[in-house]
Amino acid sequence: MALNGNGCCWVQERILSGNGCGVFLTPRSRSSTAILPLKSTALSFSSSFQFQGFVVDRKQSSSSIQTAAVRHLVGSVTKTQGLRFAVVVARFNEIVTKPLLEGALDTFRKYSVNEEDIDVVWVPGSFEIGIVAERVGKSRNYHAILCIGAVIRGDTTHYDAVASSVASGVLSAGLNSGVPCIFGVLTCENMDQALNRAGGKSGNKGAECALTAIEMASLFDHHLK
Repeated sequence: MALNGNGCCWVQERILSGNGCGVFLTPRSRSSTAILPLKSTALSFSSSFQFQGFVVDRKQSSSSIQTAAVRHLVGSVTKTQGLRFAVVVARFNEIVTKPLLEGALDTFRKYSVNEEDIDVVWVPGSFEIGIVAERVGKSRNYHAILCIGAVIRGDTTHYDAVASSVASGVLSAGLNSGVPCIFGVLTCENMDQALNRAGGKSGNKGAECALTAIEMASLFDHHLK
């Protein structure tokens, strides 16, 4: 209850029903000795209520609220016709990167990517992958770029600097070119770990990344143009 400048008070009165509620402000003089409730009235959920001069309409019931259909955009690994790919491969640690490349090419063949739609670009080491991938992406000749390399920890901190720079370079290449650049660079503690991931007991990461490249290329080409 509140007073206004004319010596009257405004009394908030509330009526509850099974379907909704209404809040009303009604004037009462100071001399009023009793507050009488408004006559009970059934309110539907579509009624309106007034609060401090504002009227809000509530026109929808909970059963009639509808949501728009949600679209799920997903890349396909079967619709590969017309998709072109570039593979940027580091020569350094070729004993690892060559099996990774072979796994990637084999996956492309299994998923019906034409060989003439695949270009392989060799670079000296993993550090050079990023800048080449960006240039390749900006050529607009490819739908996705697969980046393959191997960085193996040694006795110095060289590993940390290179691994971080390679990851940032591949990410920047994709962001700056607008073409998906897939990170297929192994960052391992030793050579055994790398070989295990290049066709050994841990599978072939080159093959896995090729599948990612196909899906991302399809997503961009069919849904995100």
